[in-house]
Amino acid sequence: MSLWDKMAVFPPGYAEPPKRKTGRGPSRSGYLLLIATVLLVIGSPQVRFWFRSVLEYPFHYKEYKSFGIRIPGRYSMHGIDVSRYQSKVDWARVKKMNKAGVQISFAFIKATEGTALRDPQFKNNWENARKQGIIRGAYHYFLPNLSPRDQARHFINNVSLRSGDLPPVIDVEETRRMSKAQIQRYSLEFLKILEEHYGIRPILYTNRDFYKNYFKDNPDFEPYRFWIAHFHVANLNMPGDRDWHFWQHSDRGRVSGINEKVDFNVFNGTEGELRRMCVP
Repeated sequence: MSLWDKMAVFPPGYAEPPKRKTGRGPSRSGYLLLIATVLLVIGSPQVRFWFRSVLEYPFHYKEYKSFGIRIPGRYSMHGIDVSRYQSKVDWARVKKMNKAGVQISFAFIKATEGTALRDPQFKNNWENARKQGIIRGAYHYFLPNLSPRDQARHFINNVSLRSGDLPPVIDVEETRRMSKAQIQRYSLEFLKILEEHYGIRPILYTNRDFYKNYFKDNPDFEPYRFWIAHFHVANLNMPGDRDWHFWQHSDRGRVSGINEKVDFNVFNGTEGELRRMCVP
């Protein structure tokens, strides 16, 4: 309508009413959906973990098409071990990775060292590995020149085991200028304290040469399960044909969700045997 036409139709001083907005505000169903989402986030640990993962875990985590190493055949249960050196781990990506049927089924996680150190990534790794259905185990880096009782107390104060967790692990791989007899005596004392507390026989981790030099000839260690490091070889042949349960075969593995290289392990048995070894 032209200005002349408006003047002809409407008297002076007349103002057109404001036009009504055609857009619609949030509907009642929209508000209900928002409330339901908030309640779901509050009430579901899985959803909370997913939201926290999106906010905390950077999107720059690498995705690997393969593990970057040669993996020993004949074994069906594969695992990794992690500590602060792997920084923050995206366990959902770790769990999802599968190459030709090889997948991460278990993880050993560093908890403590000596009498005072607690791994800064332990809580994150310990909680989130279990949430992803990965069988978890906690280990203590043992210092043979310190009190085994104080070290055991430190580990116990930081690690609570639940049904389905692997037995606790003592990592013994340096002498700190202590004698063979003292290393054996202190390691055994630590093992016995943990066994009494958790009600399950612990695992002893060491490398093949350390086992040969410090544990092989002592029958007191016969009842314990051994996790042995022996890198980049086709097979693990233990001195004296000793049985082993876990073999750390590489320190150069690559896993989606972990930006640093990581140790790879196999379990010498089936999934059922691994689960029967865990805390009942």
